[in-house]
This record gives sequence, structure tokens and C-alpha cells, in this order.
Amino acid sequence: MLELRALGALLSYPTAELREALPEIAEAIRRSPLIAPRERAGLDVLLSELAGGELMTAEERYVGLFDASRAASLNLFEHLHGDSRDRGTAMVDLKRIYARAGFELATSELPDYLPVLLEYLSCRDLPEARAMLADCAHILRAIATALIARGSAYAAVLQALIVIAGEAPVDAAAVRPVREQPGELDRDWAEQPAFAEVPLAAIPGRPRPR
Repeated sequence: MLELRALGALLSYPTAELREALPEIAEAIRRSPLIAPRERAGLDVLLSELAGGELMTAEERYVGLFDASRAASLNLFEHLHGDSRDRGTAMVDLKRIYARAGFELATSELPDYLPVLLEYLSCRDLPEARAMLADCAHILRAIATALIARGSAYAAVLQALIVIAGEAPVDAAAVRPVREQPGELDRDWAEQPAFAEVPLAAIPGRPRPR
């Protein structure tokens, strides 16, 4: 299941080491019988994008996509539970799944981080991998839709995973594009005000307009 490890690597933070590994990643994708030609073509675009240009540009693009937008977050349980206690319980359960298979996290990333899950699944058999991907296919579709809406080549990774899970990929033509300003957080990330909106003129001690 080397292709799952390769897809997880493409979703990880871009580094010089990742760039050096891109030819090996590309070869794993090319040889995979699980990745259809349409998804492979999209992955080729992402591979070219990651290989070219300044590394800092790739880093900024990654942060802008995955860290500044909850809709595209790669932490799967965040889409289900947000910051609620249920998310912590779900992560404990997932860590137990890893532990029962003999795996222990050796990273600071959370167990529901998609590249971590893909690395785990790359060590399992195809039926188990497909079953787990199918269980979270609705989340993969939501992330893919968010990335397509933002015109990101990273969407190809999610589309490939959806197909491996046994489902039809997201119809990109039906996704309405969004245009965000650089560094702008999406609405889901915006903090709710602590108090109901109060007109400035009603705040004691504040000068009123004449």
C-alpha cells in the first residue's frame, strides 16, 4: 500500500526533504493500480507545483490552505466534533486502533491528522484500508470540495483517496469557487464575540458624534 504513504506525504508540510522524495512519490503513484488515470493526472499537477518555485512559497500556500481554513483542515475529527470533548474521546479510540495493530505515534501530530492515518493504512491490507477510508469518505469529500473551491491542486490527493474508498470523486464542475484574501480566516474559524453587538455610541465614556 505504498501509494497511501505517498499520498500522505503529499499532504504533509512541504520541506526540502519532501522535494527530494518527489521522484519516488511520483513513481509509487504511477505504479499504483488503485489510482485511476484522471486522478493521476491531477496528482501530476500537484507534483509539478511542489517541485517548482520557491520552497517558502509552497510553505505559505500550505499554511494558507490547511492552517487558516477549518473547511480544509486535515485533522479529520475537527470536521465532526470541532473542539468538543467528543473529539478527544474519538482520538483516544483511534490511538487504541493504532496500538492494537502494534503502532505507536512517534510524532507530535494528532492521531486524526490525515497523513498519520494514511501512513498507518499503508501498513494494513487493502480491505481494512478501504473500510477506514469509506468510514471517513464524507469528510474526505468535504475537504476535497473546499480545496476545489479554492482552486488548489491538493484536491487531487483527496479525490484519489475517495476513489480508493470505492466512491465517485467530487464533481469539480459543480463546486462554486471561492476567493479569499491572503491570510483571511474562513468564517468557521472566526471567534464569536463575547458580548452581543452594542452600538459604539452606547458605550459609557465614549464621545458621541455631533
